[in-house]
Amino acid sequence: MKILLLVNSAASSVTARRRVVIQKVLSADHEVELAMTTRRGHADRLARAAASRGIDLVVVLGGDGTLNEAANGLVKTETALAVLPGGSTNVFARTIGIPNDPIDAVGHLLEALAQGAISRISLSSAAGRYFLFNCGIGFDAAIVKRVEEHSIWKRWAGHPFFIYATLNTWVRSQKRLRSPISVFDDNATLLAQGKLVVVLNLNPYTFIGNRGFDLVPEVTLNAPLGVVTLPSLSMHRLLPVIIQALSIGDVRNTRGAIVHTGQHKLVIKSAQPVPYQIDGEHMKDTTRLEVNWEPDILKLVH
Repeated sequence: MKILLLVNSAASSVTARRRVVIQKVLSADHEVELAMTTRRGHADRLARAAASRGIDLVVVLGGDGTLNEAANGLVKTETALAVLPGGSTNVFARTIGIPNDPIDAVGHLLEALAQGAISRISLSSAAGRYFLFNCGIGFDAAIVKRVEEHSIWKRWAGHPFFIYATLNTWVRSQKRLRSPISVFDDNATLLAQGKLVVVLNLNPYTFIGNRGFDLVPEVTLNAPLGVVTLPSLSMHRLLPVIIQALSIGDVRNTRGAIVHTGQHKLVIKSAQPVPYQIDGEHMKDTTRLEVNWEPDILKLVH
């Protein structure tokens, strides 16, 4: 099998030693090329070029952002995607059962390849960009934006810095009166309004340490979209949602959350520009976002 090993050396868990070991292990039974990402968007172009050259598999050693870019380059092609976790959280890899240590993950990958465990999965797109697990509009995107503004702390402080950024963003959000974010289905019916909207292609939303932050467990890689709207960010409304997500793992019966599942298309609007994120990467501010679910468009090893 022809493999492109796509590495983001800036990812928090990627080291030169791990890269060398992984390349050596993969090369024992496969023809392996190495490519290093050097800037944002580079993984997309490298993956797209690999597919055009007939590469069978692109293996990504990096975080969720690099993985998202590679997936965007491989949609609707015959080249498969595989993930070796190299970031700080690795939401997608952990959700599909990949060991969080990249060396252990190589063994898992080789076993999956030997068993032919490659299948097509569904993705969703927001403003034309595909996402693997979620797209957040409003509060969580503001957190991501703040974290990316201090990327050095993200690499070295990890989860504690995310917690600090969350609290800092929450305090700032209480001082600003913003128009609500409105969510409409494909019939233009208003589903909900709130301060935070999370569109799920896959559950969980993220991981807090080793614990999944589960919002709607029934949302899987081959099920249509789930959307969770939080009408208020006040602590007495927000805290029950957090507790429910970390304990029972299903926020559908929580007072502070409005949940809809089985969605194929959503239109999200706001009178004022609001930030949005895709797979943990800040995009930009917008007043309108169209989200579409597309079945069976990416080959994945898992």
